[in-house]
Amino acid sequence: MTFVPSSTWVGIDFGTTNSAVAFVDAGGSPRLAQFPTPHGPRPTFPSVLYFEPKNPSAAGVDAIERYLASETKGRFIQSLKAYLADRTFEGTGIGTRYFTLEDLIALIGKHMGDRLGFASWPAPRRIILGRPVHFSNPPDEELDAFAAGRLLSAIRLAGFEEIVFEYEPIAAAYAYETRLDHDERILIGDFGGGTSDFTIISVGPGVRARGRRPSDIIGTDGVPIAGDAFDKRIIRNLVAPRLGMGGEYLSPPDKFLPVPIWPYERLERWHYLSFLKSPSTLEMLERIQRTASTPERLEAFLLLIKNELGYQLHEAVQRTKFALSTSETAEFAFESGPVTIRKPIARADFEKWIGEEIAAMSACVDRLMAASGLAFSDIDRVFLTGGSSFVPAVRRIFIERFGETKVTGGEELTSVATGLALRAREQWPADRDPAETPSTAR
Repeated sequence: MTFVPSSTWVGIDFGTTNSAVAFVDAGGSPRLAQFPTPHGPRPTFPSVLYFEPKNPSAAGVDAIERYLASETKGRFIQSLKAYLADRTFEGTGIGTRYFTLEDLIALIGKHMGDRLGFASWPAPRRIILGRPVHFSNPPDEELDAFAAGRLLSAIRLAGFEEIVFEYEPIAAAYAYETRLDHDERILIGDFGGGTSDFTIISVGPGVRARGRRPSDIIGTDGVPIAGDAFDKRIIRNLVAPRLGMGGEYLSPPDKFLPVPIWPYERLERWHYLSFLKSPSTLEMLERIQRTASTPERLEAFLLLIKNELGYQLHEAVQRTKFALSTSETAEFAFESGPVTIRKPIARADFEKWIGEEIAAMSACVDRLMAASGLAFSDIDRVFLTGGSSFVPAVRRIFIERFGETKVTGGEELTSVATGLALRAREQWPADRDPAETPSTAR
């Protein structure tokens, strides 16, 4: 349980994949909230929900463990942040109740608060909340405002009253700044599950001493492409072909047709796999499997669906992606129940698969540099954070432009939350009445 005294400032990083909370006291150093789990405390909270009949909803690690333990799977929901800019997604029915997108995000926030003991202690009234630079692709100011408004409404539903936004890469810059004994002009690259965001900003003890100025933030940009997109490429190029995608089947009397692609597109979001477990879809796949060119692969796909092994499959994808961050080759290994897939993969092939995403990130960095009017040599340091910052092709974007000695990282999953808490202390100084503090919400 975490007690939050009234003199503590709070930052919340609500992420596509994981969320984090950080606290900082007057004159103290930031500390990350530790979420209790059966395996010990952890500083991140999976941004997931699980619903099943006759039981309360669950979130975070509890949701994952209840989902895996259930013989009759309920409704598992993840990546909600990715839908904020989607006007077509307003909500979903779960059982007899309809939940808006804001309701679902608020529910994750409430579960996070419960795990931190906010049910027993007063929750913080005001927070700094992280947000990506752009929610939409291509960037659209109207959609960004729409998405930010939905996120703000959701967090208010979670019980917080005063909420100020801060761009996630700027928050990461404040976390990096705590290392410095001199001023620097830095470029921040923040790579989450759904977005990649970039900021050029001046930081350091001299900047803090004179007081921050709007001109310290030289530029921001971003793209809604990150780690989830990399995972989809592994599914599409390595996993789906071994489950029958790309094959043919005989359609009577004598016509060969390609196996439909749409079921494999559902596979790219593992929690959508349960939607394929309908009698009509299973009957269609079983009929195709009987005359398929690779019937054993369709059989494996059917077993994957019937045994609802999507989560285990995507865990194998994650392990492979991380292995390729440190080795030139890795083995994709998935063994769960009746399904086994083993396939060696070279980093070079993975980098070809994600080439389009890397190009989009590179173009965003170049666009930001051009808009700033700075040369690459004008940047003192590049700080990379977020899980996908470990991917060598991502790091190469910056090494090629700024030089290897300038590229650094650290606290890849939690630096944004830490910086948000520091930002909260600046937003609401202890010696100032909160009612008199001007809002600088972005």
